[in-house]
Amino acid sequence: MTRINNVDINKVKEFGEQLKKDPSKARKTQVIEGEWLVKEGGAQFRSNIKFEGGETTFEVDSPTFMGGGGKLPGPMHYCFYGLASCYTATFATMAAMLGIELKKLTTRVEADVNFSRVFDISDAPVMEEVRVTLNVISDAPEAKIKEAEELAIQRCPVVFTLNNPVKLTPFLKISRQ
Repeated sequence: MTRINNVDINKVKEFGEQLKKDPSKARKTQVIEGEWLVKEGGAQFRSNIKFEGGETTFEVDSPTFMGGGGKLPGPMHYCFYGLASCYTATFATMAAMLGIELKKLTTRVEADVNFSRVFDISDAPVMEEVRVTLNVISDAPEAKIKEAEELAIQRCPVVFTLNNPVKLTPFLKISRQ
């Protein structure tokens, strides 16, 4: 097993070869199910997230100005965490595949969020931009690091989702229990 930057590049190459033989294997369905917790005093939303190696629980508590207790991360924290972790993972993987060894890699995501639309005060966009900064410490040539960055921008699923309209199909099921 060859690992660079905590990435098993043999597994990445192996999966890439599988996709060349059967592109349908590239499609993976992600499912998140959760529950709004109506009982006061704790989290407002909870989801047991199942993944390849097990299961974990995510809990949300909105900020106080949105009626929560502000004692846990809010939905936007998880949104930005998803961007930060996906973009960083994609960069680290692209760097590893290019043979770039990283000494340290950190990420900062920031955005100015305007909640006036939520309160029906204006039609202003909730966000106009999200800023992502990667801090890379490596002895690799700058051009090679920039190549990894460009590949990460092109290939990161969350970056793609933010940069391209994705059809949202909402459903509402009403029960009287």
